[in-house]
Amino acid sequence: MESGAHRLSFLFGHFWQWVKSSGLIIWYLARFTAKNARNLKTRGATTKVLAGEIKVMRTATVERKTRETEVFVSLDLDGTGEYDIDTGIGFLDHMLETFSKHSQIDLKVRAEGDLHIDFHHTTEDTGIVLGAAVRKALGERLGIRRFAHVEIPMDEACSRVAIDVSGRPYLVWRVEFARDKIGEMDTELFKEWFHAFAQEAGITLHVENLYGVNSHHIIESCFKGLARALRAAIEIDPRMGDEVPSTKGVLGSE
Repeated sequence: MESGAHRLSFLFGHFWQWVKSSGLIIWYLARFTAKNARNLKTRGATTKVLAGEIKVMRTATVERKTRETEVFVSLDLDGTGEYDIDTGIGFLDHMLETFSKHSQIDLKVRAEGDLHIDFHHTTEDTGIVLGAAVRKALGERLGIRRFAHVEIPMDEACSRVAIDVSGRPYLVWRVEFARDKIGEMDTELFKEWFHAFAQEAGITLHVENLYGVNSHHIIESCFKGLARALRAAIEIDPRMGDEVPSTKGVLGSE
């Protein structure tokens, strides 16, 4: 009996030495990691191996070129609010910097457009590309809180923003301005930006100015409201785990 156990131990030791020397373990672990990485990629997420663990990186880069504009956006939804913005429109740059800071989304934007005509195309297309980048970075929107709403004051003005990161784009816009322009920018273009962003991001977005007099304060409270509401809605809910926050089991079209 003792001889049989000794022989079995001897054979197992030799077999284990062969497994280690053949690289079979490394092959299996590499295949296991790749399989899990592929599973995450099919959910629209980018994966990276950090400290031996697979991490989901909610980042995206989107470029769009037309005869009217060229727009580049790169972002990280889980950033620290760092920004590098240049659209050629000073006030729009200011609003996007505010959006980045208060959403904590790292954001780089470059835009060149037909500003010699007006600011319409550049403003709208910047909203289109930023929204598309948010949608791409969210993937299948696993584990997010999905809903959020905030009220943001700025001096005499106060605005309410409610959001559903649903995959169903819709904009309700209840904002009026006493002035036609803020600096050189037409105030009517802000609705165009919010509409383009909501459509491409695939979100239901309600923006309402409750009261206010100063047009600068009114629109800045709207951008800050969008930033804070989006930040809360796309935050990962640890209780959701790896689930989609919908009884249908899916959000969006990707």
